[in-house]
Amino acid sequence: MANANKPMGFAPVQYLNGSPWNGQARIYSIAPNYNTALYIGDPVDSSGTADANGVQGIVLHSGSAAMRGVIVGIGRGETMIADPNNLNRTYYPANGDGTSNPWFAMVVDDPNVLFEIQEHANGTQLAAADIGMNTVPFSGAGNGYTSGWQLASATDAAPAATATLTLKLMGLARRVDNAFGPYAKHLVKINNHELGNQAAGV
Repeated sequence: MANANKPMGFAPVQYLNGSPWNGQARIYSIAPNYNTALYIGDPVDSSGTADANGVQGIVLHSGSAAMRGVIVGIGRGETMIADPNNLNRTYYPANGDGTSNPWFAMVVDDPNVLFEIQEHANGTQLAAADIGMNTVPFSGAGNGYTSGWQLASATDAAPAATATLTLKLMGLARRVDNAFGPYAKHLVKINNHELGNQAAGV
């Protein structure tokens, strides 16, 4: 059976010790009029600033930066992760609502969480020999509901032992409908994590 093509960005599934992810996340702010759309499943970095109440800000992940975590909810209030003007909207639209009000996101920022992510179908796909190596995500636009980010194929970026690469390949998601090949679903750990590294500048 061929793998289904359903990119959704990063989905938290379990902790490094094998326990299921318990749904916990931390609130972060999105600066008013931030000009990039953000979706559930998108990877993010800290922005280096905060809102007026001291809630740390986030921006979409840059491939050259350590990652802060992954969005699992977005809303227009710190205590209401939803858009009360449009309950069907589950993403942050580029430039927000055109006001000076920040938006907010729930971010899974624990360095010990493992995520499921679909592999980009391009050229040579990842294989069993690549598990345990490090690699990078492949950026993609959201579909109006969820993230379009995927995992780089071996052609997009060859897996390597380089410790500074963003992600560590932990294995395939173990399901009967998943196998190595195009659109395979992999388990990854954020290898270059803002809260999991002690290197200067991280």
